Amino acid sequence: MLYYSTNKKTSPVSLHDAVVRGLASDKGLFMPEVIRRFPPAFYQNMKEMTLREISFVVAEAFFGEDVEADKLKDIVYDALNFDIPLVQVADNRYCLELFHGPTMAFKDVGARFMARLLAYFNRQETRQVNVLVATSGDTGSAVANGFLDVPGVKVFVLYPQGKVSEIQEKQFTTLGHNITALEVSGTFDDCQALVKSAFMDPELNEKLYLTSANSINVARFLPQTFYYFYAYAQLCGMVEHPEQVVFSVPSGNFGNLTAGLIAKRMGLPVKRFIAANNRNDVFLQYLRTGVYTPRPSIATIANAMDVGDPSNFARILDLYGHSHEAICADISGISYTDDEIRRTLHDTFHREKYLLDPHGACGYQALIDGLQPGETGICLGTASPAKFLDTVSGAVGETIAMPEKLRNFMQGEKQSILMPVGFNAFKHFLLNQQ
Repeated sequence: MLYYSTNKKTSPVSLHDAVVRGLASDKGLFMPEVIRRFPPAFYQNMKEMTLREISFVVAEAFFGEDVEADKLKDIVYDALNFDIPLVQVADNRYCLELFHGPTMAFKDVGARFMARLLAYFNRQETRQVNVLVATSGDTGSAVANGFLDVPGVKVFVLYPQGKVSEIQEKQFTTLGHNITALEVSGTFDDCQALVKSAFMDPELNEKLYLTSANSINVARFLPQTFYYFYAYAQLCGMVEHPEQVVFSVPSGNFGNLTAGLIAKRMGLPVKRFIAANNRNDVFLQYLRTGVYTPRPSIATIANAMDVGDPSNFARILDLYGHSHEAICADISGISYTDDEIRRTLHDTFHREKYLLDPHGACGYQALIDGLQPGETGICLGTASPAKFLDTVSGAVGETIAMPEKLRNFMQGEKQSILMPVGFNAFKHFLLNQQ
């Protein structure tokens, strides 16, 4: 299958080139030329299928023309070596727990898949592949751990100094080996701008083999469609005839929501989506006005959503032919302050006996506020509450235990390199890493 740029100023490329390049030469994001719809029989049989079985079927729709079936199956099954359970929280409200992977965040799915796909494409390469990734929290840990010790690949994680939780920071600054953490004296948007500038720099691209592992990469965001199908399959096992299904998606860079929209295009019977924001609500303002106005991000307790210019907005526009009316027909928006997020953490824990993280709290509160009569809501639980111990413990008024998986990360020694916001310093650093 070929992949085209959302800017449509360059020729479509192969899956291999889309994955390795990350960003199109015209600065657009890659999209699959074909979004296949599954027959009704697939949806009728889904509730009898495992996560891996469902994911392999969906993966074949995107990657099956370019990767041999047995190799693709190995990639899917190795990447998804953990479950993604759907948990009922209240009568018509569910949470899809995406945090049972190695770093306890939803990004384990896309990062682990991409690492294995890139290793497949890189098996005959003689040059080192340099993966650049900007993170506002969980992306860095998922990518770093997904790519750890992958032969021929070196990973550079850029993150905003003082703006990620200690646990998140430890998950990618303590690994060493082929992982380098760059502590940028700015915001996530500054980190993302450095990565994008690197891909547009002729000298860097001539001398280095660069790719990205942010959700701008098709191999990172397309696998996120897998768990929308699996969520629906589990719901079919709980509810005899699930109808009027609404997904509430904690939204930062909008890769997660875009994946859900593509799943809907593939025939998944979803009524609509809610984009749940913190105070960084540029998408909500677009829904209300039809005007997209990026602005500097604001630091919140739901830090992975602190994005003032979400990259995947370009994919949403492309998917809907730039129609504001069509986008609003499928997506509504809502935003919450830090105090409102804390209140949801507290109330859900004490009323429903269910513990959320700050991002999941945005998504869950959006179901409480936004579900209409007859609708069933699924919130994406994007990260373990234990990754935000101080915030969550403070909000619920009880001490939350840290899982052993996270305790092991906390024992490591932080290794990072301070990096100014200016591109020249970043470029000079990269040129000296070979």
